[in-house]
Amino acid sequence: MRNTLARVAMATLMTLSTLGLGASAAAAADRTGETPATGTARPLSPGLTDALRRDLGLTEGQAARRLAREDLAARLAPRAEQLAGPAFGGSWYDADRETLVVAVTDAARATALRAAGAEAVVVRHSQQELDGAKAAIDTRSRAAAAPAGVSSWRVDPRRNSVVVELAPGARQDARVAAFVAAAEQAGPVTVEEQSVDRTPRTLSAGVVGGDPYYINGNTRCSIGFAVQGGFVSAGHCGGAGSSVVGWDGSAMGSFAGSSFPGNDYSFIRIGNGWWTVPVVLGWGTVSDVLVRGSWQAPVGSSVCRSGSTTHWHCGTVQGLNETVNYSQGAVYQVTRTSVCAEPGDSGGSFITGDQAQGVTSGGWGNCSSGGQTWFQPVNEILSVYGLSLVTA
Repeated sequence: MRNTLARVAMATLMTLSTLGLGASAAAAADRTGETPATGTARPLSPGLTDALRRDLGLTEGQAARRLAREDLAARLAPRAEQLAGPAFGGSWYDADRETLVVAVTDAARATALRAAGAEAVVVRHSQQELDGAKAAIDTRSRAAAAPAGVSSWRVDPRRNSVVVELAPGARQDARVAAFVAAAEQAGPVTVEEQSVDRTPRTLSAGVVGGDPYYINGNTRCSIGFAVQGGFVSAGHCGGAGSSVVGWDGSAMGSFAGSSFPGNDYSFIRIGNGWWTVPVVLGWGTVSDVLVRGSWQAPVGSSVCRSGSTTHWHCGTVQGLNETVNYSQGAVYQVTRTSVCAEPGDSGGSFITGDQAQGVTSGGWGNCSSGGQTWFQPVNEILSVYGLSLVTA
């Protein structure tokens, strides 16, 4: 977070710019795709329309409406899971129908879910079954590292299955074949072999001038979110005790906690005159964005990322609770997105509307040809280190 983060001007900005829409705005939206003006709606951050038009192909009205609908879906999701009970099979946001869709194994639960404002589909397997199958694969990978030809595995509620992704040609590898056979014994599993190499990698980078923060003088990463006493970022950026300097070369603090692989998160405690504000940098693409909370966005929701290399890019949430197999080892319970990223973006912020989602872990591809990026959910990081998000 460049020197912008340390300016008094940012405190003024916090009272002037916001991002996202309240529930009342979504309720008032008509079916034209535009969201009518309302005194209770929070205006979109200037420039966000351009980012969503570029990355998701939306107009200004469509962007406002989508953020409003996604906000409603995120807040409805925990209640919908309660209503579904043991029949819950996962949920996702359907952008075409503009609603939260809930999978259930018991058709009798559908009426209550529809009354609450969600759509319901009947599936064969519950979320508990899917999570159990994935947990069994995770346990195996902890005992014996997954072969390099296995890219990732995740629970996919829309397919009602655990999806295991393989690198091109990997099925011919005896170790991969053994891994897949064991995975298929764990429960409902779908195996996909990629047509192009999408091997995930972490996204830290060597030193280049004018970028956010540096670890031990030779690695550059991006700040995730301000928390009381410091900020959170990716674990692969540095180990506990590693020193950190800011964009201007001045001392910021050090890693108070870090976990990688297995997890990919860290907490950096700051001092030396640096302070925290509830802001994600827009890098001139959008105005700097306020952080107001950390409601988890459902699969299918839009999400945007801020990082020190490629700055601001948007896409959608493609999967929760995924295990991604980096060369350094597997990382569990990350979220898959269609957002691009490049080296140096590691640790940077993922945000939906004004709700913090997580910190950039790794991915494949780039922001010229496209790719995918995974993030470590921020709520897990806050829980592990006992931190409080700094919010507007």
